Amino acid sequence: MEQRTYCMIKPDAVARGLVGRIVTRFEDVGLAIERLELGMVTPEQAAANYAEHEGKPFYAGLVEYITSGPVVKMVLAGPDAVPVVRKLMGVTNPKDAAPGTIRGDYGLTLDANIVHGSDSPESAEREIAIFFG
Repeated sequence: MEQRTYCMIKPDAVARGLVGRIVTRFEDVGLAIERLELGMVTPEQAAANYAEHEGKPFYAGLVEYITSGPVVKMVLAGPDAVPVVRKLMGVTNPKDAAPGTIRGDYGLTLDANIVHGSDSPESAEREIAIFFG
């Protein structure tokens, strides 16, 4: 089934010069880039995106990190785009991520784990609206 999903290359990956390698992984499996933008995440966008975590001990650090430097915001499209992107990214904690996944190959810590991808088609539409209007 054709799907759209939201993906963000986080500040740590942009700072380390990994954008091209990460984008290539998505293109190599046949996903189309519908939108791509380098820019900052505003505090308002971060609050909207991480609303379910508000009040948790790690929330302030999460917002501080995601607004700390440029990110690459993307809308990717293709058959089963949501699960395809999730599989390519690997599990959230890079130390547990399999080699061959983005986080397994490039991730250093749980706090700076390279990429974000929507976890469902519903989340994708919500996140696309947050970051692209």
